Amino acid sequence: MFDFDFNKEYILEDDRVRLSPLKIEHVADLLEIANEPDIWKYSFIKGDGEQNLRVYIAGAINQRHNQKEYPFIVFDKLTGQFAGCTRYCEISPNIQSIRLGYTWYGEKFRGTGINKHCKYLLFQFAFEIMGAERIGLAAYSENLRSITAMQSVGCKKEGVFRGIFPSLNGNGRTDAVLLSILKNEWENQVKSELGNKLT
Repeated sequence: MFDFDFNKEYILEDDRVRLSPLKIEHVADLLEIANEPDIWKYSFIKGDGEQNLRVYIAGAINQRHNQKEYPFIVFDKLTGQFAGCTRYCEISPNIQSIRLGYTWYGEKFRGTGINKHCKYLLFQFAFEIMGAERIGLAAYSENLRSITAMQSVGCKKEGVFRGIFPSLNGNGRTDAVLLSILKNEWENQVKSELGNKLT
C-alpha cells in the first residue's frame, strides 16, 4: 500500500545529512552553489542568479502543492552547510512508482559521500515507509558522472529515451539514460551494500 502525504513536513536524516522540505527562504542558502559555473550544465531548467533560483524553487514548491513532486534541501552536518537539492518526482501512487531527480550539489560536496547518504535515506523512506515498488532515475547520456554515481548506489541501467532533450550545444537532440532500483533489490542486496559504504 502506497502511503504519502504531500502536506507533511518529512525530514530524513542520519549522522551525516539532513533532508528537509525545500522552502522559498532557502534561496539565500543555495544561491552561492546555484551560481557555480557548471551546476546547470545538464539541466534544461536553469536556476543561476537570484531571480532564476527563486523561480526554480517556487516551481518545485508548486509541484508539491499539486501533489506531483516533493523537493528537499540537503544539509551537510559535517560542514554545517547546505549542500544542494534533490526531490521525489513523478510520484504515481496508483502504480507505487516514483522517480528521483533534480539532484545537484555544490562542487565542494561532490565525491565526499554525501550523495550516498542522501540516496540511502531516500531509498529507505520510499521503499519502507511510502510503499514504493520502483524508483526510476535518469540523466543526460553525456552526464557520465551522474550515471556512474547512480550505478554506485545500486541502480541498474535499463534503457534509453532517444532524442528526449535538446542537445547541450543547441544543435539537434540528445538521449537520456534510464536507471532504476526495485524494492526486492533494495531488500535483498542494495540496502546492505549501500549501508556498508556509509561507514
